[in-house]
Amino acid sequence: MNILVIDDEIQILRTLRSSLSAYGHKVNIALGGQAGLDTLNEEVPDLVILDLSMPGMDGFEVCRRIRSFSKVPVIVLSARETERDKVLALDSGADDFVNKPFGINELLARIRAIMRRINDSASEVGHVVVGKLDLDFDRHIVTLDGKRLKLSPTEYNLLKTLAANIGQVVRHETLLARVWGADYKADNENLRVAVNHLRRKIEVDPSQPRYIITEPWVGYRLCDPNEENDQNNV
Repeated sequence: MNILVIDDEIQILRTLRSSLSAYGHKVNIALGGQAGLDTLNEEVPDLVILDLSMPGMDGFEVCRRIRSFSKVPVIVLSARETERDKVLALDSGADDFVNKPFGINELLARIRAIMRRINDSASEVGHVVVGKLDLDFDRHIVTLDGKRLKLSPTEYNLLKTLAANIGQVVRHETLLARVWGADYKADNENLRVAVNHLRRKIEVDPSQPRYIITEPWVGYRLCDPNEENDQNNV
């Protein structure tokens, strides 16, 4: 996973980067709330670990601002233990709350639990309509402008994963893991080819895609082509 840690204590940042990296995660760190938001504006991670007590902009405000533009999971870390603080953190948009001091094994377990919930919600997506695309995953039927499409299992699962996160960027490694399996996490060429094949079936002009949008160096997202998009989609 790509994890962003936001804290105002450099020692905590270094410790978490070292510990989480040892378990195979890619970890970026940001010293303070504004630095964390600036990093998020450049690249949305798979998960945010956020301290509450920070000078300038505290974790509550950072969490609220994150929720204004992203659904990325947020785990709050804090030495605050009152019920009020926990409720406020969750109401601000946090997905979980871990008290300081904490053990790395507990934090890793919380991370795994959140990602299981995300994967479960992705597998439960039922019926989605995007522009002229009608995605009925309950009946395994995909139509474009009323005409049924013939999709390969890979194309179907790729479209389903994107539809479960509609409007949100899904990272390359996430798509590879969910569509091909864990052994293919570094095989971006497979993913690029599959996306190109899928675009030929659903896009009016595959060279100028309006449904499956490329986020360079990050991943892809499924969008409604009726919504104005100023991004470079090639």
